[in-house]
Amino acid sequence: MNKLNQMIDRFCYSHPRFGIPNLIFYLLGGNILVYLLDYVSYSRVAVSSLLEFDRALILQGQVWRAVTFLFTSWGQGLFSFLIAMYFLWFIGTSLEREWGTGKFTLYYILGWALTLLSGLVTGYASSRYLDMTMFLAFATLFPDVQFLLFFFIPVKAKWIAWVDGAVLGLGVIQAILTLDLGGLVAVIMAVLNYLIFFWPELMYQVRRLRGQAQHSRQENVIQFKKAARDLKRRDYTHKCDICGRTDTEFPDLEFRYCSKCSGYHCYCTDHINNHEHITE
Repeated sequence: MNKLNQMIDRFCYSHPRFGIPNLIFYLLGGNILVYLLDYVSYSRVAVSSLLEFDRALILQGQVWRAVTFLFTSWGQGLFSFLIAMYFLWFIGTSLEREWGTGKFTLYYILGWALTLLSGLVTGYASSRYLDMTMFLAFATLFPDVQFLLFFFIPVKAKWIAWVDGAVLGLGVIQAILTLDLGGLVAVIMAVLNYLIFFWPELMYQVRRLRGQAQHSRQENVIQFKKAARDLKRRDYTHKCDICGRTDTEFPDLEFRYCSKCSGYHCYCTDHINNHEHITE
C-alpha cells in the first residue's frame, strides 16, 4: 500500500498537467441530465435503464454502459437526489482543491476501474460505494468540517464518516449473509481504492494511538496522574514526605521532587539531599 501511494504521488508530481479539471462538474452534469431525461420521459423505458451497468449487454457491444453507470446510482426522490448532488459537488471540489487535479482524477478513475472490474467478474457494479468512500476521503482530510444535519444540527464530518463506515460494514455483512458476491466485491473494491490513497495516514494514526496507549500504561505516568488527582483534593501543592511541611503552611519554603525515587515524592530543601530513596 505504501509503495502504491508513493507511486501515485510521484506520478502526480512528474505529470503536473495530468487530470481532468473540474471532473466533478462532468459527473454532476451527467447525473442531472440522466435524472431529467428520466423525469420527462413519456415512454415506458427509462433512459437510465439504457445506461446502467449490465455485464451481458456490455459484452454484446453496449460498451458505453461501462462508463454511463456512474450516472445512474442516485436512487429515488427529488430531495434525496438534490442532497446527493450537493454532497458530490462539495466533496469533489474540496478533494480536487486539496489534492490537485491529477490526484483527484486518479482517485476517481482508479475507483471506477476497480468497480468496473468487480462488475465484469460478478455481474454487479454501482458507483454508490465509490461515492461513499469519497466522503471517507473528505472526512480523513477535513475531520472537523461541520455539516448541518436537517439544516440546523451541526455535525462534524468525522462523525458522519463513522456512520458511513458502519453502512459499508453492514453492506459487507448483508452481502455475506445473502451470499451476494457482487455486493461484497463492490464494497471491498471501493474501500480498497480508499486504502490505497490513505494507507500511510491511517497507519500513522494507528501508531500514534498505540503510542498514546503505551504511554498511558507506563508506571511513572500512572503515578503522575495519581498525584495530580490527589492534588485536586488537597489545599496545598507541595508536601515534604519526611517532615510533612506544606507550601500552604510555609509559603517561603522551597520543595523539590527526587529523580532517584520511584514515583513522585516531594521533599523540602532540608530533606531533598537527606532521605532514603524509595525504590518501589
